[in-house]
Amino acid sequence: MPHSWTRRNLLLAGATSGAVASAGQQDDLAGRELERAIAARHDYAVRDLLRRQVADATSPWRGSFADSTELCFPGPAAGAVELFMAAYLHPASRFHREAVLVERMRLAVGFLERSQNPEGNLDLPITNFNSPPDTAFCVNHVATAALLARRAGQAELAKLPERFLRRAMEGLLRGGVHTPNHRWVVCSALAQLWELYREPACLGRIEQWLAEGIDIDTDGQYSERSTLIYNSVTNRALIIMAAKLGRDELLEPVRQNLNSLLYLLHPDGEVVTEISRRQDQYLRGDAASYWFALQYLALRDGDGRFAALARRYFPRQAYLSTIMEFPELLRPLPPQTPLPTDYERLFPALGIARIRRGALSATIFLRGQSRFLHMRRGAAVVEAVRMASAFFGKGQFVPQRGEKRGGSYQLEQTLEGDYLQPLDPPRRIDPEDWASSRSQRRRTQVCTLTQRATVSETASGFRLRLEVRGTERVPVAVEINLRPGGRLEGAEAAPGVSDAWLFHGGEVRYRVGADTLAIGPGLREHAYTQVRLAEPKLQGPSLYLTGYSPLDHTVEFRWETA
Repeated sequence: MPHSWTRRNLLLAGATSGAVASAGQQDDLAGRELERAIAARHDYAVRDLLRRQVADATSPWRGSFADSTELCFPGPAAGAVELFMAAYLHPASRFHREAVLVERMRLAVGFLERSQNPEGNLDLPITNFNSPPDTAFCVNHVATAALLARRAGQAELAKLPERFLRRAMEGLLRGGVHTPNHRWVVCSALAQLWELYREPACLGRIEQWLAEGIDIDTDGQYSERSTLIYNSVTNRALIIMAAKLGRDELLEPVRQNLNSLLYLLHPDGEVVTEISRRQDQYLRGDAASYWFALQYLALRDGDGRFAALARRYFPRQAYLSTIMEFPELLRPLPPQTPLPTDYERLFPALGIARIRRGALSATIFLRGQSRFLHMRRGAAVVEAVRMASAFFGKGQFVPQRGEKRGGSYQLEQTLEGDYLQPLDPPRRIDPEDWASSRSQRRRTQVCTLTQRATVSETASGFRLRLEVRGTERVPVAVEINLRPGGRLEGAEAAPGVSDAWLFHGGEVRYRVGADTLAIGPGLREHAYTQVRLAEPKLQGPSLYLTGYSPLDHTVEFRWETA
């Protein structure tokens, strides 16, 4: 567990109750030997938690874990209950039957009980109070611990968190949610509570939420499109419900999401995150958090593609408590089949196109995204291409529409700027009414601007044609943002802006280790790169093309092989 724990950064880290580092590929280990390897990594986390848990009998935070800001959250205490229980019960753990773990579980459960409010809910002190969703995340951990104890015939240990869980149940039966995935987290917690206590109200509440339908689109993405965090959270929740309630139909959205994932991977395994509507947008990360769903459905469906991807993260993502609860996950995976690496795939609901040609990978955003193009081959990565015109303070190019025409993708935006005449007939207006009066005024000096980007594949990369037409003499700046870590050759520093570069004609080269990207020809008609009211410069080196409308310039991105 991170020392500065919150639910959000724990989810960002792809963790649950404790980190289990990689111990080699699944096929290299078998049976008990594999379990021992997972248990050894698990014990490392146990030692860390034992060291950090507040054990002072006089402390109001007894049983909890303080983060770097000295705040104590319920989540780590709930995770510790699951972690300690698995170590206590599993014979391969060096902490097997160690009495200290029972005492530390009592401390953690005591902290959770003291943290509950009269409704049975917990707080996330940095943002959410009286929070059913944060309570559900904690129940996920603690209910797993109780189930493992019951299965092991440890009745007293199974009862240890019962008071906390039953009070939490009352909160979940009545409580609301903030975000779409919270519905399924709450439902999975209720499914676990149903498995433990067989309270009919749990099933009734689950049915209320399920009546809304699972929020997955035709491209296989849940409504939050959170490819690093909440997709895997939702997948796990749906699998838990399917397993606990015998509702196999809940596995179908998981299949759809995993199928979508296969086409949202760059060659190095990094996941496309630009589509996310949550805090993981633009973050870098792999598909490790999907391991549970990949392994579960690879085994259930005999899907060799899911098996191929699951193998990358096994046993690094196999938590001891997970394989104890779902021992079938340790069965041999089906033969793997190759993941898709040569394709052009349109995602209409997402408004993107994905292109993979082996080591070359690109994402084109057809609408609603200012970072309309991402490209990479090896370590030479174009994080984003953006365009902005100094047009009435609203010239940031955000495609309103995009489509494939012939062999190219064409993205377009049309803008208007105007001036307003006096009210007719004249009348006095309150100073606060100016905005509301705009629609009542005649527009004159109406200016228009059409911005267009056309993306085409070439033999060694991509060609980008940029057009700006309509009102003349409008300054235009195109930003080509590069992933830091390389050396840019052939460009001049842009005045007054850090890590910004200009070039005219010819090509520049961006070298990152053995990978080289050539970009050109350049365009430099002015040095106005930070357009008024456009989005600020992205972090890292940015190469700019600058000109005036009418503009029609084509630039190529060519990856050179050593």
